[in-house]
Formats: sequence, structure tokens, C-alpha cells
Amino acid sequence: MSIVNEGVEERRPLNFLEEIIEVSIAAGEPRVLTRFPPEPNGYLHIGHAKSICLNFGLAKKYGGKTNLRFDDTNPVKEDVEYVDAIKKDVRWLGFEWAGEYYASDYFDQLYDWAILLINKELAYVDDQTQEEIRRTRGTVTVPGVESPWRERSAEENLDLFARMKAGEFTDGERVLRAKIDMASPNMLMRDPILYRIIHVPHHRTGNKWCIYPMYDWAHGQSDSIERITHSICTLEFDVHRPLYDWFIEKLEIFPSHQYEFARLNLTYTVMSKRKLLQLVQSGVVCGWDDPRMPTISAMRRRGYTPAAIRAFADRVGVAKRDNVIDLGLLEFFVREDLNKIAERRMAVVDPLKVMITNYPEGREEQITCVNNPEDERAGVREVPFAREIYIERDDFMEDPPKKYHRLSPGSEVRLRYGYLIRCDEVVKDESGRIVELRCAYDPASGGGSSSDGRRVKGVIHWVSAHHAVEATARMYDVLFTKENPDDLAEGETFLDFLNPESLVEKTVLVEPSLVSAAPGDKFQFERVGYFCVDSDNGVGRPIFNRTVTLKDSWSKMMNK
Repeated sequence: MSIVNEGVEERRPLNFLEEIIEVSIAAGEPRVLTRFPPEPNGYLHIGHAKSICLNFGLAKKYGGKTNLRFDDTNPVKEDVEYVDAIKKDVRWLGFEWAGEYYASDYFDQLYDWAILLINKELAYVDDQTQEEIRRTRGTVTVPGVESPWRERSAEENLDLFARMKAGEFTDGERVLRAKIDMASPNMLMRDPILYRIIHVPHHRTGNKWCIYPMYDWAHGQSDSIERITHSICTLEFDVHRPLYDWFIEKLEIFPSHQYEFARLNLTYTVMSKRKLLQLVQSGVVCGWDDPRMPTISAMRRRGYTPAAIRAFADRVGVAKRDNVIDLGLLEFFVREDLNKIAERRMAVVDPLKVMITNYPEGREEQITCVNNPEDERAGVREVPFAREIYIERDDFMEDPPKKYHRLSPGSEVRLRYGYLIRCDEVVKDESGRIVELRCAYDPASGGGSSSDGRRVKGVIHWVSAHHAVEATARMYDVLFTKENPDDLAEGETFLDFLNPESLVEKTVLVEPSLVSAAPGDKFQFERVGYFCVDSDNGVGRPIFNRTVTLKDSWSKMMNK
């Protein structure tokens, strides 16, 4: 696999999963079938995006396929809203699954296999409470205590399990456990729970079931039913692998294999679904697609592109140890892609009025501007120009330092795609604040030409005062001030490090062509940053989300 950086294909060594697959192919086992198995209890985030890219990417590279399977084993937290959002996100990233499956498709088979384990005396119904089970499980250094119900006969267990399924017992009154080893050094092998009682309707099966399989009971068997060859999980599931294999061995079913890779962590970000849900429910953010969130839907709304996320996932690669990736690397790939595809527009964030004193009153003209210098096919557009314009306040300095190449008294700059102007007078209000500049323009310098032989280093953007349109710009920043908001001292919570400047709304002046921009359209506001039209775009007053600034702190590192 490779990435493309500045038109040069960069080859990299095989990752450990590719090595495993190529060994299998060399041994005569060429079939590759992976799966992406999200639980529909929330929205996917950038960590899931890495897993999606990995599973689909490996299958594509080796001529295989990928299934989409929803781990819908907990009706309390799951909803069809999340199912639909997940499918939308996977497709938006550029992937299509071979088969769409649900763990609930296999509930009958899983129940039959549970009966098989009971008959083999490898599973039993336990009357202990959740607290009693937790307390008797032991610790890493202390073996667990066997349940007093562990030696029930197969006949009694079959009867109780059937009555659990029939709804005779209340939530938590009984569970079905595997009978493995209460002294195992792996805590997950100490008689894990296979089924619990939950009297809640399921979003697909309705009220058919009131017992639901645990993740570990459903996962490996679902892989086996689908004949998955490479079940790829994040690193925290490595301790689950012995249990995964134990179930397959005892059931004597197709031997799918589990492999683990390091999950993706980003600076200034939390990835826990529980914490993300807390942010939504507490009103810290306006929803799962709030552009400050690390969810795929939020990144889409903010203006990130699928190509950028795929390139980022490829660059991060596949590791066996968890690490934290600098958010700046993701932003680098977003800039790289947007630089190629985003049309340029002019917008002024902090306007300072400029009167061009020698420009004829009442005259208007159209200035031809290039839409994207990186893409000739993007063409040009016409932007209105008149006697009064606005420039950025930061583009003028009354007493500039050396090597200052923007506008100052007596100096010249070029208006982007337009004329040279010279500042002749500075107008201030009673408080001493600059409210207007009076400048002269050179009529012979139009179109950005230098036919008069004079060259200036400074080029600034502008909008016509008469034609400018007010818009709302949402200036997004990181949601947390702490680089690792999960690294907390005693008594701290991740909410203690919320960034009060993570969203700043500003009224900006934009060129009139942006009035017709549609939600999702992406632009580079020249010399300001990359912006995307928001999904709740206002009528007559556009709303733009800042996708990323123009500053690129990763470019030097990437080009080494």
C-alpha cells in the first residue's frame, strides 16, 4: 500500500497484517474476507474511520471482500438512527460492503449453540446477582470462586435457560455462563457471561427475545457463520482472543481468526463513545455532528474530505502498540486535498474600509479572478469592484516594521487580481481608532499585471463595499486545551479542560458569488483559511464552518 504526496508515490514496507495475509496466500489460502462490525449505539468517529479503511483496504488489495455487520446485541443502547448514520459514513468514505448483516440475524443459531454448550456441560445458568459475580471473579493475583450453581445438571440448565428465553425471570435474575476456569490468569476466561435478561424491545427483532448474547458470545460465532478469514480488532481485544478461540473450538465451527492492531488516538480529542455521548447530552456540543467532534459526520459537516481521511489513515499505518497521533497530521492531509479541489473566494474577517479617491464615482467593473490555481478546469469568475472596498484590518499598519509587505502610509500593495493602490491618508475616530484609509489606485496596473514596470511584494484580498454580503463564519478550534484529555490527575475530569474558544462566531464580508453556495460546498477564503458551507445554511446570510486554517505546521516534516 502507498500514499501519494505531491505527486510522488511513496512505497512503504508491508504492515504485519499484510504479512499475515501474504503468508496465507503463499500457503495456498488466497481468500480474504474481512468485516467491519460496529455497535449501532452511537456515531462513528475517526478511530472507526481508520478501522474501516484498514478492513476495506486490505480486502481490496488482495482481491477480497468486506462485510458490514452490526453488533446489535444490546437493545437498551441501540437504534436504527445509528444504523443509518453508520451506513452513510462508510459510503461517504468511499467504500461499499459485500454483505450487510446483523448479529441479530444469528440469534436463533447462537441460542442453539448455547444449548449445545449446556449439553456438553460447558455452560450453566447462574442465579448470582451481577454484584456477586463481580465479587467472586477474583483479581489478577487471586483466583475466582466457583458459583454455587456451577454444577447444575444439563437437564436443569436446559430447563432454566428455556424459561429465561420464555420471559419467566426479571432482568438480572439469572444469566447463562460458560464453564471454563475460575483460576485462569485471563480474567475473561473465568466463566464469562453468555446471555443476560433484558426485557426491552429490539430495533429489529421486536419482542421476540428477552435474553441477549454478550459481545464475546456473538462476535466470534458471527465471524464463523460468515466465514470471515481475518477478524481485525483494536488492541484492547487481544485479551478476548483466547475466549474467541475457545468458543470456536468447543462448537467445532469454521475457525475464523482474530488479529489486533493499535487503535487511533488524536491529540486534543476524546474517542470514548461514553464521553462523546456525555458531550452531546450535556449540551457542550450541539450534536453528534458538531464540527468540533471527532465523529465522521462532524468532520463531513466541517468540510473534511474522504480522500484526506483515507490518506491520513494510510499514513498513520498499522501498529501493534497504542500511540497518540498529532491532530496536525490529519489537518495536513485535509489541506493537501482541499488545496487541489477547493475554489478560491475572497472574504474579509475584520474589515477596514478603503476609499479609492481617484476611482470614478459611480463606476463599477468586474475583476477576473482565478477559481483554483491548482486546477485549470475550475476556470475563472467575475468579482465586482468599485470605489469603496474593504480589506483586512491586519493588512494595514500605520507604523510598520522592516520587511512589512502589506499596506502602510505611502506604500503600495496589489489588490488580489486587481490594481495597485497607495495609502495617502489615514482617517481615525475620536478614540483614535482607524476607521478608513484613503488611497489612490494606478489605472494602468489592472488585472494583476506589472506593465508599468513597478513590482510590489504585497498582495492583499478585498471585497467591494457595495457588493459585499454579510455571512457568519464559525471559527472552530480544538475542543480541549489539554493535549491528552484522557490523562487525568485524581479528581479531574475531561470536562475540566474544555476550550472556551473552541467556537467563535464572526460576521464576515464575502464576495457576492458565495450567496448561491450550497451546503457542503468547500472554498479557500484567500489568505484566511478553508471553509465549508454549513448544513443549516441561513437564507440570504450564508453560514461557513472553518475547516482548517492555512497554516501548515506539518509540511516540512512530510517533505523530509
